[in-house]
Amino acid sequence: MPHSQTSAPRDSLAGVRLARGASPWLLPTVATAAVSLLRARRSGAAKAVAVPATALAAGMLWFFRDPEREITQGRVVSPADGVVQSIMPWKDGRTRVAIFMSPLNVHVNRAPLAGTVTSVEHVPGGFVPAFNKESENNERVVWHFDTELGDIEMIQIAGAVARRIVPYLPQGTKVEQGERVGLIRFGSRVDLYLPEGVEVDVEVGQKTVAGVTRIDRD
Repeated sequence: MPHSQTSAPRDSLAGVRLARGASPWLLPTVATAAVSLLRARRSGAAKAVAVPATALAAGMLWFFRDPEREITQGRVVSPADGVVQSIMPWKDGRTRVAIFMSPLNVHVNRAPLAGTVTSVEHVPGGFVPAFNKESENNERVVWHFDTELGDIEMIQIAGAVARRIVPYLPQGTKVEQGERVGLIRFGSRVDLYLPEGVEVDVEVGQKTVAGVTRIDRD
């Protein structure tokens, strides 16, 4: 049966479910909006600040949302919300599925399969837009999972604005399929490498939902 993932701790604000790791960005923004709103009746300057500050705080709340998901049954599920940017055969027989995440998407990433985290490697790099081919050289975090299909590689890639990737799990952690594994702040990309012999069941341009959209075909 599909299951809902609730195990990963997360930040919260006024009952809104927020991504773990959101506080450093969100709390100062919300505090600025709250103070400017309180002072707006007595200060024209505060009133001028209140509108954009409140809009920014609302945008941050939307960006850092972390909704619960009913995880789809299947061998491989999408690790990210977004749009399939490319599907590319790799020299070693694997197939890379690249998913582009816009600032409007949920940016919490999830495990594509159940297994064990065998490595989590941070690789320094640039910050070109995530839809650019050169983004393969961007700042990124490379994950490897030991699963029933063997080694599965997943790469979180930072974009032009997203300069902070927040892994939630260390090496050696056992994960369930669809479990939250990390956050990329703002626009970004996630690449998933499917083992040789696993057929892709998504198309370029197709929207994906982390933990819900099935990536492979029986």
